[in-house]
Amino acid sequence: MMLSVIMPVYNEKNTLLTILEKVRMVPIIKEIIIVDDGSVDGTRDILDQLRQEKDIKVIFHEKNQGKGAAIRTGLQFAAGDVIVIQDADLEYDPQDYLKLVPLIESGKAEVVYGSRILGRTSLNSRFQPKILYL
Repeated sequence: MMLSVIMPVYNEKNTLLTILEKVRMVPIIKEIIIVDDGSVDGTRDILDQLRQEKDIKVIFHEKNQGKGAAIRTGLQFAAGDVIVIQDADLEYDPQDYLKLVPLIESGKAEVVYGSRILGRTSLNSRFQPKILYL
């Protein structure tokens, strides 16, 4: 099973390389798709250099269209069996992929959502079948 990591970025020069390294460290077969949504802070310069690396696809929006548009663009390039949206601001820990991918792979869930509001909880029966929250 291959994981597609879609990373929408906008003005993330301070965290981009850190989150990219964290994503790369997750021991799962994956592709990384970074969609820059019209950054103006130097993020595009960093991404222009990363375009040469074989494990990353970099796509540029010429103007800011919003996170949803960046995700839709990334989906067009995704070839994985499972897709995760990874914000570049270090809010979510890529090591959580190791929890969510097996849930989908085993058929225990079709969708797994991360929530800043719910916080970390154990996976138990209070959740609806096929939709789990991390």
